[in-house]
Amino acid sequence: MKLAPRDASAYFKRPDTSAAGCLIYGEDPVRVGQKRQDLLANLLGPNAEEEMRLTRIAAADLRSDHAALLDAVKAVGFFPGPRAVLVEGATDGLAPVFKDALADWAQGDAQIIATAQRLTAKSALRKLFEGAKTAYCAAIYDDPPGRAEIEEMLRAAEVGQVDREAANDLDALARALAPGDFRQMIDKLGLYKRGDDTPVSPADLDAVAPLSREAELDDILHAAAEADSGAIGPILKRLSAQGVAPVTLCISALRHFRALHAAACHPKGAAAGLAAQRPPVFGPRRDRLMRQLNRWGRPQLEQALSLLVETDLTLRSSTAAPQMAVMERALIRLAMLPNRRGR
Repeated sequence: MKLAPRDASAYFKRPDTSAAGCLIYGEDPVRVGQKRQDLLANLLGPNAEEEMRLTRIAAADLRSDHAALLDAVKAVGFFPGPRAVLVEGATDGLAPVFKDALADWAQGDAQIIATAQRLTAKSALRKLFEGAKTAYCAAIYDDPPGRAEIEEMLRAAEVGQVDREAANDLDALARALAPGDFRQMIDKLGLYKRGDDTPVSPADLDAVAPLSREAELDDILHAAAEADSGAIGPILKRLSAQGVAPVTLCISALRHFRALHAAACHPKGAAAGLAAQRPPVFGPRRDRLMRQLNRWGRPQLEQALSLLVETDLTLRSSTAAPQMAVMERALIRLAMLPNRRGR
């Protein structure tokens, strides 16, 4: 029986305990793995592994021993409760094995849960489960989690209210992050907000979101963008002691000022430009970048990009001058550019 996406979500929450099993397939193995984990948890309940009510069989083993699946399905468990046999990485070549197991399945047998990568409409394995009256087939698509799925994750992590701005940031993060990273971030948010009844804010998300860069590297880029030339030298010394290469620093500066330039050029304004970036900019970082954009005009940002491109070429082609000194000079020149706005 083929499950539509909405029906599949309901099925994973409340599995049909009288069914013979389910095939879960999709291009993203992380998403497929998450749905398989949810299905087994809701189907078997807690302690299934410890009570030996879940049997795992590698797809490769079934190729050499076709009877292994049916034997595991018919085996009598020592502990009471529902049982399941999990086959990961199933392929069309195993369709006859699953066909025999489904044909011989009876009430009281272990359910057959199989996972697979992308299957075409002509797939023999997919056709088998879609056509079975006692089994289900669920396709997992690469669409980012919707608002309902995000709310379900938040409830599972025991996260309470979320304010409107943070909810919009969560939608953006769901589109930008890998599924596993997003779910891990939600779990971290649950731990971070434990005992705190206030609504989740963008600052809370900023505290648990995956870090894209080192903090001190961000500090020196912010110093240059905020015309704080006095802070550049000390931070640069610490970065140099940590082994950060001048070319790496230049590339990071280029990325930062390109993001500012893209936001400044957005037809709907700088705030919309920051919201449209990937990964999304939110929380205190978004507020800080907005303050930087208020200092910079598009001409100054274009001058900054030209300066950084020129510096990058110098660092890659010349060994005459100390490279860190060249980078420090470029950052100080960047810090002075906003002061020339309007001249």
